[in-house]
Amino acid sequence: MSIQKKSNWELLKNGMFGENTIFRMAISLCPSIAVTNGMKNGMALGIAVMFVQTMVNGTVSLMRNFIHPKIRIPIFMLIIAGYVTIIDLLMATYARPIYKEIGLYIQIIVAFASIFARAEVFANKNKVFPSLVDGFGMGLGFLLAMLVISFFRELLGKGELFGYSLISGNPLLIMILPTGGFLAVGLLMGFFNWIDMRFYGGKGASGV
Repeated sequence: MSIQKKSNWELLKNGMFGENTIFRMAISLCPSIAVTNGMKNGMALGIAVMFVQTMVNGTVSLMRNFIHPKIRIPIFMLIIAGYVTIIDLLMATYARPIYKEIGLYIQIIVAFASIFARAEVFANKNKVFPSLVDGFGMGLGFLLAMLVISFFRELLGKGELFGYSLISGNPLLIMILPTGGFLAVGLLMGFFNWIDMRFYGGKGASGV
């Protein structure tokens, strides 16, 4: 099945599972280690990426017939930078406490390979609505990955979720350190790929 013929639901599943940015494609791993020691930070960055990914896909698709192929790369980068600037300013204004902790990673969304890749591979070749769905699915997949990683790291490393204490006793402090981040991502990536092999024969939930 070609990517152009997928239904909207298949596009969503592809972004969440089949081509999940972290668990399947193994890209954008830096923020998955750096900001997932707490649910609030992981969720905030995930939402920011989902917004940028969706809007970039929609904008590139809308402009695809007016962008000369020879200058498409700098145009795509300008579009990405514009939406990153919008979400950066919004978070700096309305979510200042979280922005103080993850502001640097909001700014480097402009360099996320996954966002540029979807603009080039999908949005530049498809109509606006499917491109929006594809971007939303990819962004949602990133958000889900960030939430899952943050859940285990905060719960095991601090005994908390969203700052509320849930587990008494001594937490596994290693889980909130970078080493714990790599451990959590590696284990979850392995589990994700085991599910893929066990239930989808290595083709991903999207079946492609």
